[in-house]
Amino acid sequence: MVHRILVVEDNPDNRILITDILETLGYIALVAEDGEAGLTMAQTERPDLILMDLSLPKLDGWAVAKHLKGEDGTAHTPIIALTAHAMVGDRELALRAGCDDYVAKPINLHELESKLAHFLG
Repeated sequence: MVHRILVVEDNPDNRILITDILETLGYIALVAEDGEAGLTMAQTERPDLILMDLSLPKLDGWAVAKHLKGEDGTAHTPIIALTAHAMVGDRELALRAGCDDYVAKPINLHELESKLAHFLG
């Protein structure tokens, strides 16, 4: 089974990089460019995991995570915050919003790969 991962990222360069990484690792990448599109895609596409930037246009990643964790159909979908918010306390804020884990940018490939394996088996 090939896992499908939704990437919610507004920066085009980051979207390309993350998509390339996921496809190299054998995953299918679904892409949303803002929080509203990410919310809709998570609800309709039912990905196996979501990589979520937190600073997004239209609806920020914290709000998207809270919404998804409050819905029956998406509550159990793992969400990993993938963000440049790397100050003390930012990880905890992401986890309180409903993210299951956190990876700071710039992305450490081994850390990301390890977390994907943890959540996807």
